[in-house]
This record gives sequence, structure tokens and C-alpha cells, in this order.
Amino acid sequence: MQQLEWINVDALDVAVRVWHPDAPRTLVAWHGLARHGGDFAALARRLGPEWRVLAPDTPGRGLSTWSPRPERDYTYARYAEVAVALLDHFALERVAWLGTSMGGLLGLRLAAEPATATRIARLVLNDIGPELEPAGLSELGEYFSRPHEFTSFRDLEAELRHHYAGFGIADDDGWRRLALESARRLPDGRWSFHYDPAITAQFANDTPRDLWADWASLGCPAMVIRGAHSPLLAANTVQRMAETQPGLVSLEAAGCGHAPFLDRDDQVTAIADFLACHTPQRREL
Repeated sequence: MQQLEWINVDALDVAVRVWHPDAPRTLVAWHGLARHGGDFAALARRLGPEWRVLAPDTPGRGLSTWSPRPERDYTYARYAEVAVALLDHFALERVAWLGTSMGGLLGLRLAAEPATATRIARLVLNDIGPELEPAGLSELGEYFSRPHEFTSFRDLEAELRHHYAGFGIADDDGWRRLALESARRLPDGRWSFHYDPAITAQFANDTPRDLWADWASLGCPAMVIRGAHSPLLAANTVQRMAETQPGLVSLEAAGCGHAPFLDRDDQVTAIADFLACHTPQRREL
């Protein structure tokens, strides 16, 4: 990360991590449910100096504000408002968007809504689509509805290695970095994760959407990455996505589940090739 910028949305301070701030092209990279923008550091390094990568911490995660009203602020409607504020802050009329899990569904929402559709030039969905496997979704909701507290940092790291095995991180250094960037001290000296436990409010308070209708209305080029062992995105869902959007570019990430960490050369090369096709140049301010 080269810079850290802040956006204020109705008293919520939203941190935006910026790599290659002077690059000619821009990619917005939005993380999953219980992660933060720092997850895209390896992707940003591998994409290189031609790409400015903007990776916000969604409210309730990372360096951003925890909301006193989770039932209002931890919903896709609020995240969409934050996303528009980010696009306006950086004067991005039209931009490439990559979203992991929750961040992918947010990008799909923006690309499908008439008010924001023209602002998404290309869309990359990382292990997410318009239909999710019920068992995997249930397991996800159950896991994050429970408190996670640890006596030692080593215990926290061991839990990360277990729960996020689907990231496909290949070495001990990678796991240690993930743990360092995911931990916070509790008042009693124990450890927990960086996010507000109330982020699961979105499961109870979000308004359901017809995601297949959103997908069918998509007007920009799209790419989907599926972890080969994903419990959330089935292979037959990707096939149906391609039937609905014949131009869909797809990649199956070997050795990954939910969700590929996008830190491998083959994954980044495929993303870079897709993004390079007619992605708008950055507008000079």
C-alpha cells in the first residue's frame, strides 16, 4: 500500500488502501464479508505500476468505522452508497471492478442498477455468482455469527489457516502476514479478528434481490473466477452464467475453495488480460 485515503459517508469513516497512486488505469477491488482491502496487496503488486488499485475497507472491517447502527449500515444498500462515494471521491466516471464474494455481489448490483450501471466498465467476480450453494451459505452465516476469541496469537493464526484454507495460500509467510493483518487485541488481552461481530446483521436485514435478473441485465464485459473446491459457487452455476452472458470469461483456480486469494501468477495474468481489453484510462484531475 502506497497511500491511505479516507471517505466520509454519513459519519462513517471509510479507509481506502491505494497501490500505485499515479498509475494510468484504475481497478476498484472490494473484499469479502469478513475481510478488508489489504487482501489485495499481492494482486496489486503483480498487476504492476500500470494499475492504480483502490481497495476500501467496508464499514465494520479493517480500519473503517464500526457502525452504531448495524441494521442500517451493514447492508448492501449502504455499501452501494459507500461505493458511489468512493467513485465520486476519485472522480471515476467508469472503472473496472473486481469483487471477492460480498464485493463481487456489490459490483454486480452496481453494474445492474440503472443509476450506476454506466460506471462499471468491466466486472470480475471472485468465487461468487447469482446463485449460491445453500449448504455453503449456511455454513458461512453460522461461522460468522459466533464470537471468535483466542488466548494466543498462535491460536488465531491456526484458526485462520483452517477457516481460510480455500484461499490457497501456499507458504507460512503468507499465513503469518494474513494473521498479522487480521488480528486485534481485546480489552482483556486476548485476541480476535479485525471486524465488528455485528457485520452479520446483513443476513437478517438485507432485502433479497433477484440476482439472476441482475446478471441477465449486465451490460459490461464480465469474468468469473471459481475456486475448484468452492462450497459456494457450483460449476453448473458458472455454466448457466455463461449461457446467460455468452461473452463471459471464466477461470477455475486449482487448489482453491472460497475464495482464491488472487496471489498466484496464473490467476493474476488471467485477470490482467481481461482488464486490459478496453479498460478506460484514468481521468486526470
